[in-house]
Amino acid sequence: MLPRCPKCDLKFERIEGHWTGDLGINTIVSFGALLVVLLVGFLAFWPDPPIVAIIIASIAAAGFLPLAFFPYSKTIWLAIDIMMRPIEPGEVRPGFGPEPETL
Repeated sequence: MLPRCPKCDLKFERIEGHWTGDLGINTIVSFGALLVVLLVGFLAFWPDPPIVAIIIASIAAAGFLPLAFFPYSKTIWLAIDIMMRPIEPGEVRPGFGPEPETL
């Protein structure tokens, strides 16, 4: 990921510790997907589930999804952050956000 948006120059990590939000979103989505894989694997093949296939699918989901979803979690968290703390003048290139007031 680039540190800033190439179009508007907005920093993706606006404040110190900003990464904790996107890490939390990534964790929730990854564990949710792992839970779905486990539930579907066991419920679809009950009473004799293929344990090895479910373990392989679980390892694949737990290893691949957090890496693939990382840029999206950063973007989602940035959108939530912008809703909570609107963009200040000077945080983005002119024409992309609020302009500084001139007297």
